[in-house]
Amino acid sequence: MKRRFPLHIHISLLFIALILLVGGVIGVLGYKISRDILETSASELNSRIGRETENAFTHIVAPAEMATRLLSFDSITEARSLDERLANLGFMREALSNSAALSSLYIGYGNGDFFLVRRILGEPERQFFAAPAQTTYIVQSIEYQDGAARGRFIFLDAALAPLRSDERRDYAQTFDPRQRDWYKAARSAQGQIKTPPYVFFSNQKVGITISNRAHKGDAVVGSDILLETLNQSLAGQKVTPGSQVVLANQLGQTIGYEDASKAVKVPLSPDGKPVLADIADLGSPVLARLAPVLRQMNGALNQTLSLAVGDEKWHAAIQTLRLEGTQPLFLITAIPDRELMAAAYSQLRQALLVMGLVILLAIPITWTLARNISQPMRQLAHEAEAIRRFEFSQPIKVESLVLEVNDLAQIMDSMKRTIRRFIEISTAVAAERDFDRLLPRLLSETISAAEADGGLLYLNDNEKLLPTTALKSDGTALPLSAASIAATATETLLGRALSTGQTRSGQLDEADIAALGLSETLAATGASHAIAVPLLNRDKNLVGALLLLRHAETDAARLSFIEAVSGSAAVSLENKELIKAQKLLFAAFIQLIASAIDAKSPYTGGHCARVPELTKMLARAACAETSGPYQNFQLNPEEWEAVHVAAWLHDCGKVTTPEYVVDKATKLETIYDRIHEVRMRFEVLKRDAEISSLKALQPVRPRPMRARHCAILWQKSTTTSPLSPIATRAAK
Repeated sequence: MKRRFPLHIHISLLFIALILLVGGVIGVLGYKISRDILETSASELNSRIGRETENAFTHIVAPAEMATRLLSFDSITEARSLDERLANLGFMREALSNSAALSSLYIGYGNGDFFLVRRILGEPERQFFAAPAQTTYIVQSIEYQDGAARGRFIFLDAALAPLRSDERRDYAQTFDPRQRDWYKAARSAQGQIKTPPYVFFSNQKVGITISNRAHKGDAVVGSDILLETLNQSLAGQKVTPGSQVVLANQLGQTIGYEDASKAVKVPLSPDGKPVLADIADLGSPVLARLAPVLRQMNGALNQTLSLAVGDEKWHAAIQTLRLEGTQPLFLITAIPDRELMAAAYSQLRQALLVMGLVILLAIPITWTLARNISQPMRQLAHEAEAIRRFEFSQPIKVESLVLEVNDLAQIMDSMKRTIRRFIEISTAVAAERDFDRLLPRLLSETISAAEADGGLLYLNDNEKLLPTTALKSDGTALPLSAASIAATATETLLGRALSTGQTRSGQLDEADIAALGLSETLAATGASHAIAVPLLNRDKNLVGALLLLRHAETDAARLSFIEAVSGSAAVSLENKELIKAQKLLFAAFIQLIASAIDAKSPYTGGHCARVPELTKMLARAACAETSGPYQNFQLNPEEWEAVHVAAWLHDCGKVTTPEYVVDKATKLETIYDRIHEVRMRFEVLKRDAEISSLKALQPVRPRPMRARHCAILWQKSTTTSPLSPIATRAAK
């Protein structure tokens, strides 16, 4: 058997389940939406970082490009001596001052001369060149005179005032600008060229070289650009603290990284030159995981991927940066999932926390509300149990905030009143024993149940309905019409109800009023509508009809109730008729018995008819006594009926009494039956036969007197009472 729980528990569990479901759905959707938003934002951030990095790169390179291009048109490209070249030093200083990334400008000449102006960037670089403390610029010069190369370093302050000049013969012997890649590339190119990023020997910093062939002559103008500011820009582009942002070439060599010291790798050998570090050597597992992907990248494509490195998930993107005059670079961004989704995780935790608090607050509130909602249902259950026990004494007073429960309470109260009214009507009709008083009682109760203004009761008599009772709602009599209606008529409202055997309601028209003779009745009640109710017995035979008069049309519910009441009334009416007929039959039967008893004797005739009258006279006299032993003696209708029946049947035993006993003409008169004489004669003959048989056994001959004696006895018996033929044959 299934275990069942109260309604408030179901409601509470349902509400809690709904809260959990809704909270879970909201939390999951919120987390998913936040995750999608963050992932979309991450993609947008990667794109923004790529654009900003490209803009930063362009911003770094553009001043150097402009300075190199302008310097290629300057007269310095045609200068033949160091003094002529120093005369244009001001322009080169301004170009270096206006670009933070531009570290040096130089010109390589076709004869092998070289002129470079370098800006000192920091103390390590000053120490590398062993420059004086106030050194801001260094001029590096190689000049060929009479076939000999002369190298010189000139240290200048911020105002270009010479601080020191050093001869560097080894510098002139080891460096030839015409052998450098930037010189060769510029000489063979039509426009400006950019070298791939590499590590500068002087300061071991990553940068690129821009070169441009001079407008006149065979000189090539070049500039060195440090990408150190790009590292700072990449560090500022980090989305989260644990994000990794690196700029690399397709070989996986690091161009820009937040930690500039890791971007350059110095070989262990003494003569090894610093090289660009591979992204796999930056100490980041996710970058090491992306290194093979980068080497397989197609330069024309960007990639966005999610990968797991150890126990951590990452969102990574590889974007291609295309710069004029150089090979494409690749911007790699990697954001850890735990940091990217920190807001989503926080929102999810907050949602779970809020949902937990809501549940804790909702449990007592839901429990209270559920009990308040279910309390009327429990009351209705008790009321239904009371209806099952036929307890209709108290009305149903249940109020609920729930509309359906309130409607159910009203319907159950109406049902209770209807059942109680039905039982009261049935009990009242069944309690009435007098058929003559039953008809008004039946009509009055039906009028009250139908809330009618009045009504008429018709009884069936030989296929005609005769009006027998007419009452108003207050119980007073109405003018009774003498009009009758055929049981098969269909032209009136009552006739249509009789023909179909179903209750009908409607407005009375002129034809109804005229056919039923209701003009005076309607005038007394003021009614305009009527309910026609056929009364059918158990065999569906018509026993009568009711015509209930109302001011307005009735509803279907009341019509159904009237049908039920009319069915019970018809059965009661039939029962009372049967009981009345049975009593009349019983009275006629006992009077017939009394008449038969009186007819037995002319001397006592009329005794059974006189005794009931005398008995009733005595009983009435006893009931009328107000003093003495009979002062409290009274008889109810049932007892009067018992006295009546007992008085008529007091001599019923005489039915089986012989007439010679009943008839008292002589008091000694009786009836003699001679069959006993026949029996006696047979006994005598039997005795004589036995005697004769015994004597025959004796040797003495029988005496003659015996035969003569038998003859005498025979003669006497035949003369006294003749035997029947059977007896005669037996005697012979």
